[in-house]
Amino acid sequence: MNTTKYLMTLAAAAGAVPTAIAAEKPNVVILLTDDQGYGDLRCYGNPKVSTPNIDRLASEGTLYTDFYAGAAASTPSRAGLLTGRYAERVGVPDVVDDTSDNGIKVDELTIADYLKQHGYSTGMFGKWHLGYQPEYMPNRHGFTEFYGLPYSMDMWPFHPAPDHAYRALPLYQNEEVLEYNPPVDEMTTRLTDRAVDFIRRNADEPFFLYLPYTQPHVPLGVSDKFRGKSGEGLYADVLMEIDWSVGQIVNTIDSLGLGDNTLILFTSDNGPWLSYGNHAGSTLGLREGKGTTFEGGQRVPLVARMPGKIAAGKRDSRFFSALDLAPTITTMAGATMPGKNKNFDGQDVSDILFSEKSSAHKPFFFVYNGKVEAVRDGRYKCVAPHSYRIVTEPGRDGEPGRQIIDGASTGLALFDLETDPYEKKDISSKKPEITARLSAMMDEFQKDMDNEMAQYRK
Repeated sequence: MNTTKYLMTLAAAAGAVPTAIAAEKPNVVILLTDDQGYGDLRCYGNPKVSTPNIDRLASEGTLYTDFYAGAAASTPSRAGLLTGRYAERVGVPDVVDDTSDNGIKVDELTIADYLKQHGYSTGMFGKWHLGYQPEYMPNRHGFTEFYGLPYSMDMWPFHPAPDHAYRALPLYQNEEVLEYNPPVDEMTTRLTDRAVDFIRRNADEPFFLYLPYTQPHVPLGVSDKFRGKSGEGLYADVLMEIDWSVGQIVNTIDSLGLGDNTLILFTSDNGPWLSYGNHAGSTLGLREGKGTTFEGGQRVPLVARMPGKIAAGKRDSRFFSALDLAPTITTMAGATMPGKNKNFDGQDVSDILFSEKSSAHKPFFFVYNGKVEAVRDGRYKCVAPHSYRIVTEPGRDGEPGRQIIDGASTGLALFDLETDPYEKKDISSKKPEITARLSAMMDEFQKDMDNEMAQYRK
């Protein structure tokens, strides 16, 4: 039974239809890949990969060219996406693993929390990576269903270059461990099957599906149905299977007649892990990769589809970030909560998703483990002086190469991303006033971040 329609009938009979009920609540699907590069889709310009389902999603929706992950590494990026706040505010400024005591703050609200309290079924299938102790896990942060891993799949006993002895990797169903060290090759199919089942079971009610894949993060794994099929190596095979999964999700939604009322977002948590060489993705020429706040580390693909509401076949260069998804989705769903929504760092970008309007986006800060390293304001990106990781020798076939954490450094720089998305031409000397303004903005925001982290590090 469709509860929304039933309540609307009752309310209409009583002479009033509350706004929150009268408006059909949209379903929301977020498909999040792990370490997938900006250049790992054919619709983004890579002719060597086969991604017909994602390409179709782009043809039926909009492809965004200037979308940013919330951070340049897994944990803070996911925190930003789910909360709409910089990770430094929510307790996870850096990547956590099986030895970490911290996780997402116990009282922090996620998209799932907002939607669950407004009548949504909320399911997550995949990699969590926001803390593994019970109080940090998905079921304590808004998800009614969880099947997946507490952190990255390489954080297990078979890591090729461990910095410590990893424990056996647990696979959870809600708060119960189902097995340890699950097969890498089966993960994409398993997660897809669970997600499809969730959609079918909740087709008559509003739902939020969060599917954070474990791939194409190393160790790469692919089922027999796609192994060797790309002709371009294992990484391309993995992308084919992710694309198949997207097709399964979209086809299920459409077959149930839910397409017009479902917002589907496909994106990545950060750029490619370049030290893994042929087991890493492509930045399509953008500077650096994962673990850096240059464009290759945080500019990621985003494809959005909602027929009749999001323009079809469009490429959109307006910039925004994953921090904007939570405020946008909660507003769409009518899931506002007094006193909480004002805490978002992101903003409602319904105008970007659903219209041609070019309203200004507030500055977006690139923060890496508590340090403000850059800011984008309009077409300009100002980079603060900092050191960053470089890859001097890429790895091969699953073995990491040589990566130096503080192997290079940059001074204060300014880039015009409309003409130079590759961050090759520093124009700070030509635009001293803009450079000074944005530099001061970063200094001020650094104080804010220092304040936030001091609160929970006491």
